[in-house]
Parts: sequence; C-alpha cells; structure tokens
Amino acid sequence: MPRSTGDPDDESETPPFYDSRKEAESSFWRLKKASDVSRENRVKTVLAQGEESLLATLGRVAYISVCILFDGLILTEIPVRMGRTSFSWFVYILILVMAIRLQRRLYAEWFAVDISQIDFDRP
Repeated sequence: MPRSTGDPDDESETPPFYDSRKEAESSFWRLKKASDVSRENRVKTVLAQGEESLLATLGRVAYISVCILFDGLILTEIPVRMGRTSFSWFVYILILVMAIRLQRRLYAEWFAVDISQIDFDRP
C-alpha cells in the first residue's frame, strides 16, 4: 500500500547517502587529529624552552608582566582622562587592540623557540 504524503515516518527517514554514525566518527577523528597536533606543538615548545638560559626565561616573564601593567594601568588612563565618554572608550579599545597586536608580534620575534629539531616519530 502506498504511503500518504502526510505520514510522519517519511520525515524521520534520512537520505540513504547520509550516514550519521560515519559522519560523527569522521568528525571525531578530525577533531582528535587537530588536538593531537596542537598538543604536540605545545609539548615541543616546552621541551625547547627547557634548553634556553635562565636569562631568556626571566626575560619572558618580565616582558609579559610589563605588557600586562602597560595594558592594565597605563592605557586605562585614556578613558579616565577623557571623561569616560563613548568616544574615549572607542579610542581606548582601538589603542588596546593595536598595542596587543604589537606586543604579540614582538614576543614572537624576541622569544621564538625552534621546535623543528624535535621529532617524536623518530625511533
């Protein structure tokens, strides 16, 4: 007997070319692979930083501390001195974004770590 078009079972059927179990599994493996690569890069970075001098390590800490103090104390004077208007907050956010971009670029240049020599797949 042919089914009517108003039958609720017609709507619940998925097309035969779409397998939700296969899609979920492949999605899981893609996510796992991406997280494994990220984790491996973090471990390599930590291992490479273990070989650097104490002065470089203290330099990292000092640089990050100075950046936080600058962003949190110095730049917040902009909206305070300009009267806490919406324009002053706009200027503050604009300068803050530019300062953070500059700080990240300088950090990447000054404190770069070479992780290309570390390979976990080598026997």
